[in-house]
Amino acid sequence: MNPAPPFAAWERFIAARYLRAKRSQGGVALISVISFVAITLAVGALVIVMSIMNGFRSDLIGKIMGFNGHAFVVGGAMSLDGRETMVRRLETVPGVISVVPVVESQALVQGPEGAAGAIVRGVPPADLRATKVITEKLEGSLAGFGDGEDGGDYVIVGKRLATNLGVGPGDPITLTSPNGAATAFGTTPTRKTYTVAGVFSVGMSEYDQGFIYMPLNQSQLFFGRDAAVDFIEIKLADPYNAPRAKPALSIAAGPGAVVSDWTEKNSAFFGAVLVERNAMRLILMFIIAIAALNIISGLIMLVKNKGKDIAILRTMGASRGAILRIFFMDGAAIGVLGTIAGLIFGIVFCLNIEPIQNFIEWVTGTKVFNPDVYFLSHVPAKIDWGEVALVSVWTLAASFLATLLPAWDASRIDPVEALRYE
Repeated sequence: MNPAPPFAAWERFIAARYLRAKRSQGGVALISVISFVAITLAVGALVIVMSIMNGFRSDLIGKIMGFNGHAFVVGGAMSLDGRETMVRRLETVPGVISVVPVVESQALVQGPEGAAGAIVRGVPPADLRATKVITEKLEGSLAGFGDGEDGGDYVIVGKRLATNLGVGPGDPITLTSPNGAATAFGTTPTRKTYTVAGVFSVGMSEYDQGFIYMPLNQSQLFFGRDAAVDFIEIKLADPYNAPRAKPALSIAAGPGAVVSDWTEKNSAFFGAVLVERNAMRLILMFIIAIAALNIISGLIMLVKNKGKDIAILRTMGASRGAILRIFFMDGAAIGVLGTIAGLIFGIVFCLNIEPIQNFIEWVTGTKVFNPDVYFLSHVPAKIDWGEVALVSVWTLAASFLATLLPAWDASRIDPVEALRYE
C-alpha cells in the first residue's frame, strides 16, 4: 500500500476544522484571530514605513537634483574668455545635457513685512526657463526676466520667502550685499531695489524660503564679479552616473579645475537617511518576528486541547508526519493570510496616503507633516516591490518557523499516554 501524499485532502480538511473550531470545541479561534491581526498590522506597518522612507528619499533626491546641478566645476578658467572655452568642452562630454555658469552669494533681502537672509543665484535667463522645477509652479511670469533695458531689475523669489517678506509678483524688494565697492573707509555694502517677476514653489522649504534667482549679468554686477562666475553647474541625462562621469568632466574642465558631484555635496545627509532607513527596517522586521511568535502560543494550546483527537488519528493509522503537517498547516495558514492582508493594507494605504493625510489634518486641525521640519510639503510614499517581496518572504519564514515547534510536539504525542486518562 502506497503512503498517502503529503498535505493530502483529509489532512487539509482536519487542519481547516481545527482552525475554525470554537473554544467550546477545543479550538483557539480567538488566539488565531489575534495572531492574524498582529501579523497583518506588523506587515502593513513595515510596508508603509519603508514606502514613506523610500518616497522621502526619492522626492528629496528629485527636488535636490532638479533644483541644483548634478556635477560642479570650481577653479580653473572662470573669466569670460576661458569660461566659454571650458563650457564648450564640457558640453561635448557624453551624457551632459546642460552646462550653466552660476554666481551664488548671500544677501540681505527686505520687503514691506520684514527682512531675511537669502542666497542669490545668478544664472542665464534661458537656463532658468529650462529649469522645470522652477517653472512648473511659478506665480507670475518670466517674460521680462533678463530681457530688455530694465530686464535685469527683475528677480524670482521662493514662495515661503516671499510670504515672509509680504511680496508677490510686481512688488519691489531691496537686496543688500556685503561685497560692495572698496573705499578708503573699507568695503561699502551694495544696495539695490529689484522687482519680483515671479514666485516659485519647489515644495522643499530649504529652497522655497532661502533662494532668489537673478539674471547672470546683473548678479555679476551686484556682487562685483565683473565677468567671472563662482562655479559651473552641469546637469546629466542620468544623475546617478555623475560619479562615473567625473574623470571625463575633469579632463574637459582643464588644469586647475576641481570637479565634484551631487553625491559628495550631500553625502552626510543621504548617509543619515540611509542609516535611518536600514535601522527602521531592522526594527520592524523584529516586530514581525514577535507577531509571528503569537502563532506558537495558539498552536500549543490547540495541541493541548486536541490531544485526544491526535491519539485517535494515530490509532487509525495517521503517521507522525501527517500530524505534523496538520498543525503546520494551521500555523502556516495564519501566517499566509496575515501576510496577504498586511500587504493589501499597506499597499492601499500608500496608494492613498495624500487623501489620508488631508483627512487626518482636517479632523485634527493640525499639520501632521510640517514642511519646516521635514523639508517636503506632503508625506511621500513610493512602493518598492523588491522591498514588498522581502517583507513577504521574511514574514512567511518567521511564521513557518514559529509553527514548526508546536507541530513537531504534536507529532511526538504517544497515543497510549494521551488516551490513558481520557
